[in-house]
Amino acid sequence: MKVLIEKELHSSDKILKPDFTSRSGRELLVFYLQSKFRQVLAYDKKCNVPLFKSVNPDFISKFSRRLIDNPSKRLIIGITGESASGKSTICKEIKNNIEKYNLPVSILSTDNYFNDISENIKKYGGFDNLRDAGFDLDAPSNFQLDTLRDDLVLLSQGHDIMAPMYLPNGTGVSVPNAQKIMSNKIVVVEGIATMYENVQDVFDIKIYVETDSEIRKERFITRACNERNQDEENAIKHWNYLIDIGSKYVKPFREHADLILDGSVNLNYFADILEYMYAITNNFEHSVN
Repeated sequence: MKVLIEKELHSSDKILKPDFTSRSGRELLVFYLQSKFRQVLAYDKKCNVPLFKSVNPDFISKFSRRLIDNPSKRLIIGITGESASGKSTICKEIKNNIEKYNLPVSILSTDNYFNDISENIKKYGGFDNLRDAGFDLDAPSNFQLDTLRDDLVLLSQGHDIMAPMYLPNGTGVSVPNAQKIMSNKIVVVEGIATMYENVQDVFDIKIYVETDSEIRKERFITRACNERNQDEENAIKHWNYLIDIGSKYVKPFREHADLILDGSVNLNYFADILEYMYAITNNFEHSVN
């Protein structure tokens, strides 16, 4: 990928920077981006561990129409996947690389849209007891999906929002209007609720991160024991619960994703692809007056 980046940066075969305010300029840009994205896919396919496991056949044409017809809309990227698939890591990598090029980006986690379950946690004496009693914690009905959808629409239209905050301290408390999320040019949204039916159509790019279950299990158990001070027995019990809810609530939306990415891919390679995408969208020849 580094070879492609260097070739792009030092190429003498460049196009004049289009006038993006005109439809014809945006059409030229889209045609250019389509050819370059296909080049990335061809390169990736030859790698030992490709990043792109699948690309929706309609994605390129659909996204192209969006760029041409609605250029002022914020770019809303949704990232989902089963637990420990690597979606949060990929989300952070996207954010870090976008910020490296001084582009404005906002991050929103759909986990903050969990319903307040503090009364149930008090009633059952803890989060784990609530889970063991059969409470379906990650069902779509346990998210504030109407609020999430309204917030995403506002962000896409250029309006800042005050998002709720679900406290990660085991109390099950959700604080409304607790954190300001800026409507930056690029908004990256991650979490299992990203592709739930009520909200998935808001996204311009829908990404599903997929990783081998054994890799995910090792990641989850290590994180639960080392970072969250859980004992291994309870971590394994919760992992089995997550396998079940992943099959019920996350996997079915895999078919709706625009891009399916391998969550075990080397992040340096992923960063190189992001760098290349930045290079091809900014490496134009400027006219001389």
